Amino acid sequence: MKKQLKSPLKLGFMAFAITLFMVGCSSDDGSVFDTGVGGGGGDDEDPIEEVATIIYDEATPTNNVVTASASGEVGTAVPGRIIYTSDATTQRRMYITQNISGEGDMPFNDFALNDTDLKKVLKADGSIDLDGATKKEIDFTFNLPVPDVDNGTIVYSFWTTTGKGDFRDPTKRLALGVGTITVTVGTGTNPSTPVREFTDVQLFAPAADGTTKTFFSLLNETVYQINEGPEFRAFWDFGYYYKDNEASFASTASYNDSFGFPVEGLEPGADEEDAANETLNEGYFSTSTMLAADFDAIVLSGSLDVVVKSTSQDISGLAVGNVIEFVDNYGKKGLIKITALDPGFNVNNSITFDVKIQP
Repeated sequence: MKKQLKSPLKLGFMAFAITLFMVGCSSDDGSVFDTGVGGGGGDDEDPIEEVATIIYDEATPTNNVVTASASGEVGTAVPGRIIYTSDATTQRRMYITQNISGEGDMPFNDFALNDTDLKKVLKADGSIDLDGATKKEIDFTFNLPVPDVDNGTIVYSFWTTTGKGDFRDPTKRLALGVGTITVTVGTGTNPSTPVREFTDVQLFAPAADGTTKTFFSLLNETVYQINEGPEFRAFWDFGYYYKDNEASFASTASYNDSFGFPVEGLEPGADEEDAANETLNEGYFSTSTMLAADFDAIVLSGSLDVVVKSTSQDISGLAVGNVIEFVDNYGKKGLIKITALDPGFNVNNSITFDVKIQP
C-alpha cells in the first residue's frame, strides 16, 4: 500500500523517544517521568514561563492553562511542558497527537528506539503507560520536533485517560485534557488542506478463527488481522466479507450482524481491560454517483464536503470501478474506489481499493 500524505515524521518520533528515554523509564519502583523542566530538579532550571506549558489541575480548575504556543524553525525542536495533577481521578494512560499544517491529528507515538526499558512505558496502541506516582501527577518536559514545512503550524495535543482510550476521540475514558501546544513556523499560515490518500488496500475474506487481514484503519492506513489483539480493535473502521455471491463492507460495530457469522477476535473477551464498556467504530456507506475519474480528480479535502452521511453501516454488491461514499465514526467524509476483486469466501479471496478521506 502506498501512502500519499506527507506525515508522521520518524525523526520527530525519534526526538521525542530520545527525550523520554533520557527523562526516565518505567519501573516497578518509580515513575515513568521525572519532575521539573528538562526532566530534572535543581535551582538552575529554566523558569516555567520560558517553556510552552499546559496545566490541568483537577482539584483547582481555575489554575488550568489549556493552550500554549511557541515558535520553531524547521529541523529543530522546541521544549514543551505538561503538568497534569489529578485528585479523584486516576490517570492510567497518556495520548499524544500531532497535526502538521492542518492535515489532521495523527498519533504521536512511534518511539523508534529498540530499547527494552523504553518499550515498558508504551501500551500496544501507542499510548504511554502511566505507572507509579504519575497516576496522580505528571510533570514532564520534552522536545517537540519541527518538521519540514515552509509556513504553518504543528499542533500537539495531550490528554490522559482512565483506561484504554482512542487517538481519534479524546472523550473516551478522558481523565485530564485536552491541552494543546501550537508550534508556529514562518507566517503560521497553513496551505490548503489536501485529502489523505491510500492506494492498493487489500482486505481478505474472513476466517472463523480470526487469522485473516480483514479490517482496515483509516487512522493509520493499516490492514489488521482480526485476532491481533484488543489494543488495536479501536483502530478498525470497517471490514470485508463475501456472502450470497456479493462482496461487502461493514463497519466494525455492525460487522458480526451484517456478516451473520461470529468471527473470533472481533468481540472483546471478558478478561480484557474494561471489556464491558468496549465500543467499536461505526461507519456509514452509500453508492456514489461519482465515476472513477471523478475520484481520481479529487485533491483537496473540501471536495469531499458533498458526501452525505447515509443510515447504512454496510454495503454489498461491490464491483470493480464502483465509487463508495462513506462517513466514519468521527465525522470524516471520504470515498472508496474498488480497483480489483477476487470473488469468493475463501481466505485467499480478496478485494482491493483506494481511499480518499478528509484529514
